[in-house]
Amino acid sequence: MLERFGLVDLAALTPPPVIDLCYATDRNFTGVVLYPAARAWLVASAAERLQRVTAELAEEGLRLVVWDAYRPLSVQRRMWEAHPDERFIAPPTRGSRHNRGASVDVALAGGDGGLLEMPTDFDEFSPRAHSAYEGCSAAARVHRDRLRAAMTAAGFVGIQDEWWHFDAPDWREHPLLDVALE
Repeated sequence: MLERFGLVDLAALTPPPVIDLCYATDRNFTGVVLYPAARAWLVASAAERLQRVTAELAEEGLRLVVWDAYRPLSVQRRMWEAHPDERFIAPPTRGSRHNRGASVDVALAGGDGGLLEMPTDFDEFSPRAHSAYEGCSAAARVHRDRLRAAMTAAGFVGIQDEWWHFDAPDWREHPLLDVALE
């Protein structure tokens, strides 16, 4: 059904990223399951960019981990109710770039799919999540910087407050969606 809205299932990418959607479990900042299934979707232009990233990283024996991608606007409302802080959660009145299918939250994994050391866990709402935070280990900085280099080389744009969040440059061209995840 999401294909009708121009969204691409990221599991179809070659090589596929590791899909680890925390919002399809209760291990997220709300403590409740927000997604009915662990399937990640992006608009086609963003999925094509992500395809380039997964291929580039695979050449180095690395894999991309997807923590979040398209997010229905109704889920955005629930997130805002749980943590109304614009540094980390877009207000549902304006929507998130995730609600357009044009943002992705990612990390790096080794070839076996095991997460590499990163500066923080996903959705840590602290200064440690800043994209230039230097107080983490040298290995975490190397992995974060490698991730950022791969994502920006493919045209994604990162944000300051979350090292894991990247937007497709054409995000404004895509409408807000509130289509349920399959």
